[in-house]
Amino acid sequence: MSANHDAEIYRRRRQDLMACMRGGLAIIPTARQQPRNSDVLFPFRPDSDFYYLTHFPEPEAIAVLAPGRAEGEFLLFCREKDARQETWEGRRQGLLGAREQYGAEQSFPIGEFHDRLPNLLENRARVFVTMGRYRDFDRELLRCTRALRAKQRAGVHAPGEFVELGHFLHEMRLIKKKDEQKLMRAAARLSAAGHRRAMRSTAAGRYEYQIQAELEYEFGLGGSHYPAYPSIVAGGANTCIMHYTENNRRLQDGDLLLIDAGAELDCYAADITRTFPVNGAFSAPQKAVYEVVLAAQQAAIAAIQPNQPLSEYHTAATQVLTDGLIDLGLLHGERNELVETHAYQRFYMHRTGHWLGMDVHDVGDYKVDEQWRLLEPGMVLTVEPGLYLPAAADLDAQWHNIGIRIEDDILVTRNGNENLSVDAPKQIADIEALMADA
Repeated sequence: MSANHDAEIYRRRRQDLMACMRGGLAIIPTARQQPRNSDVLFPFRPDSDFYYLTHFPEPEAIAVLAPGRAEGEFLLFCREKDARQETWEGRRQGLLGAREQYGAEQSFPIGEFHDRLPNLLENRARVFVTMGRYRDFDRELLRCTRALRAKQRAGVHAPGEFVELGHFLHEMRLIKKKDEQKLMRAAARLSAAGHRRAMRSTAAGRYEYQIQAELEYEFGLGGSHYPAYPSIVAGGANTCIMHYTENNRRLQDGDLLLIDAGAELDCYAADITRTFPVNGAFSAPQKAVYEVVLAAQQAAIAAIQPNQPLSEYHTAATQVLTDGLIDLGLLHGERNELVETHAYQRFYMHRTGHWLGMDVHDVGDYKVDEQWRLLEPGMVLTVEPGLYLPAAADLDAQWHNIGIRIEDDILVTRNGNENLSVDAPKQIADIEALMADA
């Protein structure tokens, strides 16, 4: 996160949002710093909605958008400059920085929000907020609203309607503009470099956490301050655990290693999964299952086209996975019936992807009026089919503990799609060649 940014991008975003508000007031707090233990804090990461509109990187801040307000439509409450605190904790933008660097028309100390809120709310018919995210903020907003209602006899009007901010803002965030696409390409390229490093570094006898360290080292070299989510580095039987993050098992010859990890750049996430053999060569059963998952992923990516229903790519993946499970002798019956009854869910229990952006599971409705929405240029989604075959009494031993997921980040374009994470090898020959050269 950096103060080096194009302020005009964020001004346009605020203007676009205010155009939807029809005179209402929007209040957007950022996240607070959270304690890790004792007097140690977790690394701070801004609230995505707040950062999308302001690019302001500090905690203890609240943005207010007040269309038509003569004194200024964009207000920012934040920490003041404090030489003593900055000596210990680092530089602050302060009130002047909020205006000069981040485009606020007015800036106030965060401690004054309590006193200034009533005046901001007074006679505003609608207030746009995201309730339920920050309890202290919710309580303050409701307290102030009650106080204003008590002044109705004096001609003061309290807000009559609280509107879910995400209904408008999250639709904006769902369609990535060119500047966002550029950031997401960079995050995906960096993440792919981390996955390549992990492949080259993997060997029997090493621990999962050692491969995680190699992966995240590459992220850091490329300018990522932290991963977009806790890295999954799962060897052997752990490949069949969807969100395994213990990352403490020793890798064995003959194991598969599944890595689901992505870097975050300026609050934009990548999300890539690759599965490969610890010893650099797929066994025949591993190869057979891998080829089914890869074919399913390729079919799903091909189904991502503008003006096509979002559900189509999941349908394409499940059909190919079901065909493959029949060919492997793991399912028995007629394909359409097996798909209709979700028989594949024993081995594939999640959907084929999700929105991707500032949050790894990004905002935006998947259905509109109870119908799967149509894909539009600028949307970014993951494509991540998998098959998971944990050891089971009714499963032939050759399939035991084969868990495979292959995931890429796909941008919907005017004429089809773009694979942002194409630099991460996923063809069997490419993976084996890379590991052989390590």
